[in-house]
Amino acid sequence: MVEPADRPSTAGQRLGAPESFGVSTLEPGLRPPTQSPGRQVCIRVQMLDDTQEVFQISQRSPGKVLFDLVCAHLNLTEGDYFGLEYQDHRKMMVRDTHIYCTRPKNTILRFVVKFFPPDHTQLMEELTRYLFALQIKRDLACGHLICNDTSAALMVSHIIQSEIGDFDETQSWQHLLHNKYLPDQDAIRDKITDCHRNGQTPAESDYQLLEIARRLEMYGVRLHPAKDREGTKLSLSVAHTGVLVFQGYTKINAFNWSKIRKLSFKRRRFLIKLRPDPTNAHHDTLEFAMSSRDCCKVFWKICVEYHAFFRLFEEPKPKPKPILFTRGSSFRFSGRTQKQIIDYVRDSELKKVPFESPASEDSPLGSPHVVVNGNGSVNDLGMGSTGGLGPEGRQLSPLTSPLLTEAGYVRNDDEDEARRKKFPTDKAYFIAKELLTTERTYLKDLQVVTESFQSAVGKDEAFPDSVKNLISANYDPVYKFHQGFLKEVEQRLAQWSGRSNAHIKGDYQRIGDVLLKNIQGLRQLTVHLQKHSECLVELERVCRTSRKVETLCREFEQQRVCYLPFNIFLLRPLHRLLHYKLILERLCKHYPPTHDDFRDCRAALADISEMVLQLQGTMMKMENFQKLLELKKDLTGIDNLVIPGREFIRLGCLSKLSGKGLQQRMFFLFSDSLIYTSRGMTPLNQFKVHGQLPLYGMTIRESEEEWGVPHSFTLFGQRQSVVVAASCAPEMERWVEDIRMAIDLAEQSSSPNTDLLSTSPSDNKLIEDGGAEQESEEELCGSRSSLERQGQRGNTTVHVCWHRNTSVSMVDFSVAVENQLSGNLLRKFKNSNGWQKLWVVFTNFSLFFYKSHQDDYPLASLPLLGYSVTVPLESENIHKDYVFKLHFKSHVYYFRSESEYTFERWMEVIRSATCSASRSLPSTRKDLY
Repeated sequence: MVEPADRPSTAGQRLGAPESFGVSTLEPGLRPPTQSPGRQVCIRVQMLDDTQEVFQISQRSPGKVLFDLVCAHLNLTEGDYFGLEYQDHRKMMVRDTHIYCTRPKNTILRFVVKFFPPDHTQLMEELTRYLFALQIKRDLACGHLICNDTSAALMVSHIIQSEIGDFDETQSWQHLLHNKYLPDQDAIRDKITDCHRNGQTPAESDYQLLEIARRLEMYGVRLHPAKDREGTKLSLSVAHTGVLVFQGYTKINAFNWSKIRKLSFKRRRFLIKLRPDPTNAHHDTLEFAMSSRDCCKVFWKICVEYHAFFRLFEEPKPKPKPILFTRGSSFRFSGRTQKQIIDYVRDSELKKVPFESPASEDSPLGSPHVVVNGNGSVNDLGMGSTGGLGPEGRQLSPLTSPLLTEAGYVRNDDEDEARRKKFPTDKAYFIAKELLTTERTYLKDLQVVTESFQSAVGKDEAFPDSVKNLISANYDPVYKFHQGFLKEVEQRLAQWSGRSNAHIKGDYQRIGDVLLKNIQGLRQLTVHLQKHSECLVELERVCRTSRKVETLCREFEQQRVCYLPFNIFLLRPLHRLLHYKLILERLCKHYPPTHDDFRDCRAALADISEMVLQLQGTMMKMENFQKLLELKKDLTGIDNLVIPGREFIRLGCLSKLSGKGLQQRMFFLFSDSLIYTSRGMTPLNQFKVHGQLPLYGMTIRESEEEWGVPHSFTLFGQRQSVVVAASCAPEMERWVEDIRMAIDLAEQSSSPNTDLLSTSPSDNKLIEDGGAEQESEEELCGSRSSLERQGQRGNTTVHVCWHRNTSVSMVDFSVAVENQLSGNLLRKFKNSNGWQKLWVVFTNFSLFFYKSHQDDYPLASLPLLGYSVTVPLESENIHKDYVFKLHFKSHVYYFRSESEYTFERWMEVIRSATCSASRSLPSTRKDLY
């Protein structure tokens, strides 16, 4: 273990402190030692959270210099509990006071807990306790902390509570599948989930974890193989109480410090000389043989340090060096004892700054590695680290960040300032970052087509090779192109944010050149993009003609990776063009004409606008075609829904007035007809059609006073009249406006369209009688079931509108296509204390939640239709920046974003889903381009 010999102080600054308080690991007021002259070398140090930092020191410097730099980098006051260790050329873990690395680039030192106190309440700071919890987590994972299944399950449950929060069966199960906390974790996975407790903050979970661990026999134990005089294989260890002897993992003896007179070693023999005790059957001197002299010496040094740290009141004074001859080792413990640490922290006037659990920013290439020099300056090596620069060039704690690790929680209220200092402040950076995050989601969506779908249906002989080859030939090149594009964007964002070797300001603080190059490359794929509509049409044709192919596609849509109707994935490449155009428009609007990036952005915008214009007609037709296909799956009792010239306009809930009073119905408005349905009890939860109203010759009149029903209007058709009521005045206005425009379209057509309904005598009578339809008790009960109990198609837009009693138009769908967004958000429930980091995707009027952007399918989703989005009130005691609130009835969610720009973007896109407005028909969408 690399540990300071005569350790001077370090400026152990705490996060948020205006200046150095001179926190030292030995005594206050001193500064880091001047480094020895000589060549500077870079030493990698692996932290307890498995991140690696790079520190630059003189090759001649003792280990205390490096250790002080690590403690300063962590803002660690109680650093004396920790140390550094490394594996030498003999594969031995070495702890020493000097470092002589012949190949520093290949040497990785580990920052570890060195002294394990008997009671974790002796650790005065939460940061120290958190680091101890990380050590316990590591010891469990590597098999050092041996215990029974009950204790192991309980400890892992506290770790999970700290990482992902309160118990959720699906989330906890997935978390255990993706994270290994025990060597044989699968065997007790059920026991772990049973032990998972709710309502604990991360700090409380850490406390409980340490409370359990400290009572275990193997707590803090590091076994050193040895043999006794009879040759029996044993292991030696050292603890705060003294020297321990183990046989296997069972402690068979313990020698308390008070009983030990002297510890020494001679060659490969370790000697324990005991104080005289007539009642003790042991020899005065116990002898243990170890594998080598070096192993013996390493263990002896650890014993010397443990004894001094826990038993002495102050650091032992070094003995004067002999003038002529030396005998034995001159090694002495150096550093503060445990008593000195406790007294210093308790008596210090140092401002206590709350600790916050560690976090990882949503950086393209992970966190940047930071090189900390001995003089306190910081260099970037572009190797990824959690560090950032604070005011006056000070290094911020790598354990501080507003965006949490895979499932972490925020622990205090002081991190917002630190977060803003860790990011570039230019708005263009966050616009470019939106390009990165949405590109990641887009590539995952392409993967659904090129990999998941092909592997699921491509091997079945019933699926035609022609369609299979058509999809593969026109989607695989696009997927391959965007793989390269994503890598370039990731690299540029890493350079821009200072996580690479790009040190010259301005060279990489732009994105227009990357966009221009790749949009020009994308234009070469136009021929493939034009074929995507053919892919959609051909897939529908084979599904219509082959029941086996239709079943294959339906079964694929039930897989978790297909989180949207599959046809939507086929349109993703066309939709992505719109996203590039909108991102470039925001960049051009942000940049002044004199900016270095403006010319490239303007040129890229011109190119992408030309592509959008070229494919606009195809895009609009395919969106309408895809929506008709989706509605066809949601409806039963209907023929010929997908015919040329028919456009979808609006769907949603209206109450229909009948002899039984007002009854909830789902209405579907097309360019030639209006149909109304109720939710049936089919296996796919389809809606049963009850009637059709042709728009040709229809008139509409508001009739609230006539019928005494709020927000009601009457539809007068050629064969029947229907009285309906909307849920509110805005909903009525949307329906009335869209129906009137649809009537105008129908009047302009040459002749009325044919009926959509199945042509049976009972159906015709149903249409003529108008409103005399009957429902079975099963259908009535089914219509009242909750959204959460729905089957695979229960989360479609139609079902959401049914349960939220709202409506959505084709223009709303088109706007939602343009307003897709992805990125990390922190989520908090109404009654929870912690914030959970999630990768969130907004698409198709819903939020989809992932553990990280690498996940193949979402853990959960939240349909937003009917929700309202606002900012929290002062009375809600959120007190965080960039927080928005989603609210529907008693359901309340809070979300935090990383910057003002991302906050505004999330508010904008979510409002597009939650605040539907009357808009013109889809045929006027050309105004959007």
